Amino acid sequence: MAGKASAQVIAMRGAGYYSSNTVGAKAVIDKAGDLVVAALGSMAIKPAKTAFSVCDYGAADGGTSLDMMRRLVEKVRERAPDRAIQITYTDLPHNDFSALFRLTQGLLGDQSKTPLAETPNLYIAGSGTSFYKQIVPDGSLHLGFSATAMHWLSKRPGLIADHVQAVGATVAEQALFRRQAMADWDTILLARAKELAPGGKLVLANFCADEQGRYLGHTGGVNMFDAFARHWRDLWTKGRITEAEYRGATFQQFYKTPDEFAAPFRDKGSAVSRAGLRLKHLSTAVTACPYAADFARHGDAAAFASAYVPTLRSWSETVFAGALDAKRSAHERGSIIDAFYGAYEADVAQNPAGHAMDYVHCFMVIDKKGGR
Repeated sequence: MAGKASAQVIAMRGAGYYSSNTVGAKAVIDKAGDLVVAALGSMAIKPAKTAFSVCDYGAADGGTSLDMMRRLVEKVRERAPDRAIQITYTDLPHNDFSALFRLTQGLLGDQSKTPLAETPNLYIAGSGTSFYKQIVPDGSLHLGFSATAMHWLSKRPGLIADHVQAVGATVAEQALFRRQAMADWDTILLARAKELAPGGKLVLANFCADEQGRYLGHTGGVNMFDAFARHWRDLWTKGRITEAEYRGATFQQFYKTPDEFAAPFRDKGSAVSRAGLRLKHLSTAVTACPYAADFARHGDAAAFASAYVPTLRSWSETVFAGALDAKRSAHERGSIIDAFYGAYEADVAQNPAGHAMDYVHCFMVIDKKGGR
């Protein structure tokens, strides 16, 4: 998902920017595709006059999930060759839906593959509605999918005084973010419970803090969020930004643990359990940073830095840009942000060892009572 903090910048940077700079996100979705195929295999998919309904929640420009969607369509058609399929891509209203539609119609990206939109009897739609709300009618959804999106909170519960993300917050600050994240998780699940048909399934791949305490950019070596905080703090100590601007850069995110993801399902009296949702699979996995893997092969530190930092910038930029005083000119704000990422890139180029954005995900399969 582009996320509240980054979708507008992604749109400004041009069509396909998100998917072209998030190679790791696609690797995660390709991995989740195996769970999607297994989930479809356990469903009673039969010929029907109604469409087989799919939602991709937090789809960004749709590029990272295209291959997974092709696998999904193929598996549904093996069971019900003539059944219509409806795919609804969802994200926030300012998402780059133009890029999404161009990618699915083959006007962007890999020109060698048949565009998804040219699949017979397949219907593609976009919904500019947050996954904190119900998106399709009651009981109409057969398979819901989301990857690397639901760590974004519905609101920021406060500012973090001396860091940029909850992973570096004080105990009290973390408690506020955890409380918001758990309330949001219930909201997300209850909306999906209304949408799902009996026997329908959700396949989710969410950022997490895993059983070993690992999370995005913190799997050994340099801690990515600590590096963000250090370079942002440097701008403040050098007088480039104000204290208020320094403290205003707080990611509206929280990484839940596997136990926190599972909590609503383990409590049989919870609203989620009463709504009929059941947790069928939960696992965690680390997806290695492709940029660090490339660097291990070619050994060019400058090339690594120039490839690695843009993927960080693709989803983080407006957290920092949004913290800057609106009274600053656009040119001044742009100059500060360029200096921030430029310092990060120079740091990586000079000292590349340990820099990596390994993805740490919790994979879940959830179903709604009523199907086989």
